Amino acid sequence: MGSGLTLTEKLFKGKLGRVPERGEIAVVPVDLVYAHDGTFTLALEVMKKTQLLDRIFDPDKVALFIDHAAPPPTVAAAMVHEVMRRFARERGVRFYDVGTGICHQVVADEALARPGMFIVGADSHTVTGGAFAAFATGVGSTDAAVAMATGKIWLRVPEQVRVRLSGEPPGYIMGKDIVLSIIGKVGSDGMIYKAAEFQGEGLKSISMDSRMTISNMSVEMGAKVGLFPSDDVTVEWFRGVHGLEVPRLEPDPGADYDDELEVELPSLEPVVAAPPNVDNVKPVREVEGVEVNQVFIGSCTNGRYEDYVAAARILKGRRVKEGVRCIAIPASRKVYERLLRNGVIDILVKAGCFVAFGTCGPCIGAHLGLLGEGEVAVSTSNRNFPGRMGHKDSKIYLASPATAAAAAATGRITDPRELLPADARLMVVDPSYSYKP
Repeated sequence: MGSGLTLTEKLFKGKLGRVPERGEIAVVPVDLVYAHDGTFTLALEVMKKTQLLDRIFDPDKVALFIDHAAPPPTVAAAMVHEVMRRFARERGVRFYDVGTGICHQVVADEALARPGMFIVGADSHTVTGGAFAAFATGVGSTDAAVAMATGKIWLRVPEQVRVRLSGEPPGYIMGKDIVLSIIGKVGSDGMIYKAAEFQGEGLKSISMDSRMTISNMSVEMGAKVGLFPSDDVTVEWFRGVHGLEVPRLEPDPGADYDDELEVELPSLEPVVAAPPNVDNVKPVREVEGVEVNQVFIGSCTNGRYEDYVAAARILKGRRVKEGVRCIAIPASRKVYERLLRNGVIDILVKAGCFVAFGTCGPCIGAHLGLLGEGEVAVSTSNRNFPGRMGHKDSKIYLASPATAAAAAATGRITDPRELLPADARLMVVDPSYSYKP
């Protein structure tokens, strides 16, 4: 046994006052519970049936988001939104309406996730919050309803895997390339109900935007949570973006892990997850030339400032290839406003992109960019199973924003290194960094 504690153990100890055994069922107090327009109505039904409707444990720690079908593309969606607005008014919980953004990004924008917290959301990609050294995980609507009422959640303490990131990545590598490379190694079921803890000297080169991407897609390999420590990058991000001081929270050097995975960052190259599975990962060079109909740059995975700066580096002075639709949807209003101030939105619009903000629409095949029969998309989102973005016979290649932008410019899957400046560095850890077109 090791002589120290893992990050997962420290998080549980912070809430329980002790280190629970792996595999133990623990009832843990939560710091934030949230749901969106795709899951809240189910939670509401549970609250009605279990007579928990009037038991909101703390309105400041419960949040509702309208983001999946936003603005509402159907009358049914509009009616769901009205139910949510009414509930939020009557219960006084935090509420984020159409246009504010995708829940997982808004949680970051509003500093609702911080080191040491336990966060549950009625959405599998709640794991995004692990980028902030928070135990953030997705739960079903029933568990979310009970957590909203009681302020507690039951969790089986997961096995813990150290994912050691060594070296410095090449400038053209983004968080999406890193996490897809990991998923390609372990498979979509390689970390079921495990805590993936990202460590190593490579962390100092990985920006908060890319950390969120990596944590976000931890669930695509089955992980219960994808945790980054609260290190120099974390502390400086909270200080620079939110004016907040947060504690450092890192695993002990002698901590004992159930398994370990080594990722050599200098050896990585741009990759895609080819259809029909997220673990069907290939170097971009192996699928170059595949013609595309649509490119989507956005979602809770890659709808952040860094992602559109990467796209702008490729699309500046170029046009989206005739016959290709390029949809760019920043994940929140705050991200959109920053891109607008820095001239990035102008570059995207001039290149011929359709630009909106604050919706999950294309990612889940709800609206603003569905695929037709036989169409091929390059998407920066997180899932590519048949029918995810539209017709069951369409095909989705998951890729980084740089690879997606290169496909938009050429009309085919293209290695982004062919279009990027030689000195480009797509991950920038400085939170005050501002792109100068």
